[in-house]
Amino acid sequence: MHPQYTKKERKYKPMSDTILALLGFATVIAVIVLLLRNVTVPALAFVSVSTITAAILVATGAFTLDEMAGFIKEGVKGVHGTAVLFIFSVLFFGVMTDAGMFDKIIGALMKKVGNNVVGVALMTCLIAIIGHLDGGGASTFCIVVPAMLPVYKRMHMRPTTMLRIAVLSMGVLNLMPWAGPTMRAATVLGIEAGALWRTIMPIQACGIILALAVAVVNGIIEKKRGAGLNGLLAQTEGQAAVSPAEAAAAEAASELARPRLFLFNVFLTIAVIALLILDIFPSYVPFMMGVALAILVNYPGAKMQKKIINLHAGPALMMCSTLMGAAVLMGVLVKNVEGTESVITCMSGLISGFLPAVLGRHLPLVIGILSVPLALAFDTDSYFYGMLPVMIGIGEGFGIAAAPIAVAMVVCRNCATFISPMVPATLLGVGLADVDIKDHIKNSFLWVWGFSFICMIVAVLFGIMPL
Repeated sequence: MHPQYTKKERKYKPMSDTILALLGFATVIAVIVLLLRNVTVPALAFVSVSTITAAILVATGAFTLDEMAGFIKEGVKGVHGTAVLFIFSVLFFGVMTDAGMFDKIIGALMKKVGNNVVGVALMTCLIAIIGHLDGGGASTFCIVVPAMLPVYKRMHMRPTTMLRIAVLSMGVLNLMPWAGPTMRAATVLGIEAGALWRTIMPIQACGIILALAVAVVNGIIEKKRGAGLNGLLAQTEGQAAVSPAEAAAAEAASELARPRLFLFNVFLTIAVIALLILDIFPSYVPFMMGVALAILVNYPGAKMQKKIINLHAGPALMMCSTLMGAAVLMGVLVKNVEGTESVITCMSGLISGFLPAVLGRHLPLVIGILSVPLALAFDTDSYFYGMLPVMIGIGEGFGIAAAPIAVAMVVCRNCATFISPMVPATLLGVGLADVDIKDHIKNSFLWVWGFSFICMIVAVLFGIMPL
């Protein structure tokens, strides 16, 4: 990135790899604590903590100021496409909601499902499984959340439950050979992704059944809480079922509704999703075209178009700023220059340094157990390209084959992919669902970890992972 800067030119002796690793873990823990305690919004948490870390790295001579600036620039540059996707996907689905397209769809779904809360949960799981066949987390969230969120609101079910069901279903489908984690692990192993997938197919099959079971259980839990068409979860003590603010919002929505354009909006939405699945263009292009057509047809006139865009500018800006803040953090932690190690690499090295001495021959199981917590600290590339080779090398010293280690890292970590704040698609999902990321992590973490344990047990029972 900046090869002109080498260790010889540094004024100070850089920190040891251990200190760099500890600084990295402190950074990640600080971000997670700020998010979970609701101290500040995610964007400010990412930027403020990464700024402090960057200042420490520069002050101690680990990297120069110019190098650090380059890291941040590269980190932000890497998410430009996703940021555009965030902005235009929010606008598109916002316009479709304003136009009333989802109201008719919801009405049809409600007739099919009726007051069946468990049926809604199962439908969420099935849509997520089918929608994630292309392996794209962002596009799956764009399919699942806008379709199901209005149903959840109508049925007085929690959006966090919808996200929990969706991310577990997506994690199972993310094992497909064209999905990112499987492809990355296969690349490190030096085999075809299809060969690795055939090894983990039994786990995936069991995972799909488990995801459906989890959906049923979550549906039962929501039903016990009082969810349903006649549920009272939308009310607070002493408050009417429809508040004045809700009545005003409903009146404003009726003014923006375009029932006569329902078929046009449905075909436009199908076309956008089809282009996403076909992967002909970058994922943001279908939404850009869809937004242009949707606004031009549904709301002609510059004044009305400006009003519609302003209605959704706040959520789009919040999501985009969160993504950019996360990109700054990843730039600081992941990037490096020739002759140096990145902070993430030092973190993986520290983990690999003490685990074998304690648990040795049980390395695949250790990795499986720790994969979900580590998913909150490592982005996908660093996890597989940085940590997996190190773990394989350690396993060789104990006579452990590379394949079980890769399986443990792929299967167990995949469950947690879409609760990690380091994964851009997670930020898109919580943004579309209007859920704070801290609430998403709180409500899904233990479910995801338990799901991961069961998948690991299945792998052991099938002889894919050794005890």
